[in-house]
Amino acid sequence: MWYIYHTPATMEQALAWLAEYGGDARIIAGGTDLILELERKVRQPRVIIDVTRIPGLDAVRLGDDGLIHLGPLVTHNQVVGSKLCVERAFPLVKACWEVGAPQIRNRGTIAGNLITASPANDTITPLWAMDARVTLKSVRGERTLAFEDFFQGVRQTCLEPDEMLVDIAFRPLGANQRGTFLKLGLRQAQAISVVNVALILGFDDGVQSAGSPASIAHARITLGSVAPTIVRAHDAEATLAGRPLSDETMDLVADLAAAAARPIDDVRGSANYRKYMVRVYTRRALEQLRAGTERGDFPSRPVMLWGTTDGRFPVWVSDPRASDPELTLTHMADGDQIIQTVVNGRTYQVQGASDKTLLRMLREDIGLTGTKEGCAEGECGTCTVFLDGIAVMSCLVPAPRAHGSEIVTIEGLASPEALHPVQRAFVDEGAVQCGYCTPGFIMSGASLLEENRSPTRGEVKQAITGNLCRCTGYYSIISAIEKARETDTP
Repeated sequence: MWYIYHTPATMEQALAWLAEYGGDARIIAGGTDLILELERKVRQPRVIIDVTRIPGLDAVRLGDDGLIHLGPLVTHNQVVGSKLCVERAFPLVKACWEVGAPQIRNRGTIAGNLITASPANDTITPLWAMDARVTLKSVRGERTLAFEDFFQGVRQTCLEPDEMLVDIAFRPLGANQRGTFLKLGLRQAQAISVVNVALILGFDDGVQSAGSPASIAHARITLGSVAPTIVRAHDAEATLAGRPLSDETMDLVADLAAAAARPIDDVRGSANYRKYMVRVYTRRALEQLRAGTERGDFPSRPVMLWGTTDGRFPVWVSDPRASDPELTLTHMADGDQIIQTVVNGRTYQVQGASDKTLLRMLREDIGLTGTKEGCAEGECGTCTVFLDGIAVMSCLVPAPRAHGSEIVTIEGLASPEALHPVQRAFVDEGAVQCGYCTPGFIMSGASLLEENRSPTRGEVKQAITGNLCRCTGYYSIISAIEKARETDTP
């Protein structure tokens, strides 16, 4: 899929390589979009630059400038788990929670979502509503752009070939502001938006309270998946200014929001359907903000599948053969470089896998075939493994990313003496049908129980949203994970 795979230890080295290779290179962080583009030959870069080992790029912080800053390696689940974002950037948190499944959210980054630039990408809509800006860096210097200038069209940005997105910044919601994000998909999880809507309202006299309908001082309404880029519903926003959220006002604003949409017909919905649902979802979001219920369906303890980690992958791990802690690694498709990794507690040195995915390396080079390939697109979860303790889809992880990391597969869950409690429960509850999806479900269940020893049934269901059973055997699978929950020792 690529010829050269560089893993720099510093930002300076990453930018130097971008300057050297230009359009032949592509940055990879989460890879949940890029690996698919490579597999489908949408992109065919000769060089991949993996920035996931550079320290300090996964920070979520409130800066001295009063803005929330997200580093380029901040994942969707890290936003969901950020107390700062939950309190001050709820529309973005809600959007991140709606992206993919836990394994996807553990690898996919906000920066990658922006750079892919699909108008259906969920995080762009709330960030646009919060006046976000991006900082791009190259060896030539830095520039900071508003979203209106950064996004140029469908999957088009003004990012130059030698530039890297290094910061996302936006103003947090104030004490008199509330906001939310709503998404319509064709299923409850792993769904691309048919439409999505972000609303932020600022109230004249503090936040709206029951029986005291404060007037709207200002509003932001942004719409996704209804035009080549995200749409601002300017007329709808202007209509809200100075008015309380009456039924009549909400009806008018919903109509104006629908009028701002410029959708097309595609396989997920017709243009007329999209316009109609923009109206429905705008009205629904306004109702929630008026009632103060916008956080009602957001979980108090979101399922991350982080296991016992904090959801952050270790940064640079130097080559054990070298004394330089800032060694930069290069793996070439036709080279003899070694990927040294620990899988299920055993060290492996793999040669000839530098242009493969982690899934293929595990199966073809290490011989661990318990991890299955179902879709190779991050849709079915059969390839779920733990990368440094965090559940990921191994079909979307480049094999060189495993260098210096620890991997656990389905073969590594059981001890020599006994099966893992989730494995044992799958046997007892008859949760194995054709068996193909079973390894992925077991890995998700095991990760959940490491993270939360007493999950509710709803949390069990959330943990397996990234896993697909084609035999429709979910009831016994849920029962098995619940039974394993009752075991004292994982």
